[in-house]
Amino acid sequence: MSSELNTVDGADDPTSPDAARDALRALAVAILLAVVGIAAGALLVIAAAVVLGLAGVAVTPLLSIVLSLALATGVGFGGVALGYLRYRGRGLEYVGLTVPSLRDVALVVGGYVGSLALLVVASVIISAIGAEAAPNTAAEVGMENPEILLLLVPASFLLIGPGEELLYRGVVQNRLSEALPAPAAIVLASLIFASIHFFSLSGAPQARLVSISVLVLPTLVFGTMYELTKNLVVPALIHGAYNATLFSLLYLTLQYADPGQLPQTLLAPVLALV
Repeated sequence: MSSELNTVDGADDPTSPDAARDALRALAVAILLAVVGIAAGALLVIAAAVVLGLAGVAVTPLLSIVLSLALATGVGFGGVALGYLRYRGRGLEYVGLTVPSLRDVALVVGGYVGSLALLVVASVIISAIGAEAAPNTAAEVGMENPEILLLLVPASFLLIGPGEELLYRGVVQNRLSEALPAPAAIVLASLIFASIHFFSLSGAPQARLVSISVLVLPTLVFGTMYELTKNLVVPALIHGAYNATLFSLLYLTLQYADPGQLPQTLLAPVLALV
């Protein structure tokens, strides 16, 4: 597999009707996969909560996070991704799973630093222009139960990073790359990933769009590093380290800073990724 960003994948003539049709089909499939992944995860979590309720088990905030991580991110995203691969007769070689090389490790470090730098720049800009970012429903859970953030640190590496990257980079971005130039596939996959958070955010539509615009930035890094390596382990590690760092910083802030002084422009992008 090429380690460089391809300028054209799929069609010899990107302006031909066949190429346009293939591109639209790839985009429709990518969006459908994202929607089905979210819906499957939500249904699994709701079903589990109902079963636990009937059994007399109270669904605490901690348990709700555990259910979301295991069923939505793990079973939902992972199951949809693997189901799609099976449907197309593809194996895990389609997404690329190999032990990282020294070059891969260097790109993991660079991608991690770059994604955090983009978040800082975006937060500064948002603060400077006085824009309001939308909080996630998980924000209240994290604020009221800081110990949950400690659970989210290892979960970032074990479930969040691998589960989300398998679906959105390994399947969605790859499917788009079959019909579109790699840069376009990266951007579209990032927009799809960020957009699915719209309904998990609260507040005015404008505030939600602010949070989504911030979320796009690190995912562009994840997608670029994946395209350069064709190894899903690379974006999964970057994604996991990115989330784990922000959850850790948020926990330390909640523990040792005045909650009234918490930077809302940081809270929204962090907790929108849960």
